[in-house]
Formats: sequence, structure tokens, C-alpha cells
Amino acid sequence: MLVVTTSIAIPENELVERFLRADGPGGQHVNRTESAVELRFDVASSPSLSDAVRERLLARRDRRMTDAGILVIQARRFRDQGRNREDARDRLVDIIREATVVARKRVATKPTRASKERRLVGKQKRGTIKSNRSKDWGRE
Repeated sequence: MLVVTTSIAIPENELVERFLRADGPGGQHVNRTESAVELRFDVASSPSLSDAVRERLLARRDRRMTDAGILVIQARRFRDQGRNREDARDRLVDIIREATVVARKRVATKPTRASKERRLVGKQKRGTIKSNRSKDWGRE
């Protein structure tokens, strides 16, 4: 059981782990052992997630999410398979926890009178600088 929050827990049978050979340093050992982990979690059909969390996860523009709604996390940071498994699970928990937080809507505000004045004064200064550049100084 993978505990995400007090209300969300994911059973082991919803997680699919695949072990593969990791790239990077390690000599001959890296060519023989499958220390990298690919963790797959079906967000679209998981009964463990609420509808709101599922929609927020699916709405994310994440390259790790497939078109079928499966979240694929690859962990190959460590040389040890156990540490990579733990890393992949931790990252899955972090992603789901981020989706539990509802983003506040932005409240549209009007610019203040002073900010409008500052903008207009700045535009006037810039305009005078540019108009001074274009004067023909040779005729005076």
C-alpha cells in the first residue's frame, strides 16, 4: 500500500513495475543488472483517486502521461534497484500530492490611477528622447 495522503492510498496491484538496464557509469556491472525502474500507474481508471484529483492529473501537460492516461515514471538515478524503486514511488507520491491542491483562481484587478500616470509619463519621456534624436542639428 502506497500512502499518498490521509485520504489517498494506492494498493500495490495498481502499480506496475518493470526493471531494465540503466545507462551511465558502472562498468560491466551495469551491463548485467537491471537496476533501473519503470513505474506505471493508470490514472484514468484508478479507483483510488477521486474524480477531482484524476481530472487535475490528466489535465497536466506532462510528457510522462500517455494518451491512455497512464503515468510512466523512470528512475535510474541510483545504482541500486531498491533505491530506484523507492525513488520512483516517491516521485509518484509527489505528483499525486501536487494534484490534490486546488489552484486558486486569479482575481482580475484594474490598474491604479497612479500606475496609469506613471506609464503615460514614461511614454512621454521616451517620445521626447526619440524626437530629439531626429532633429536636424546642422541647419541651426
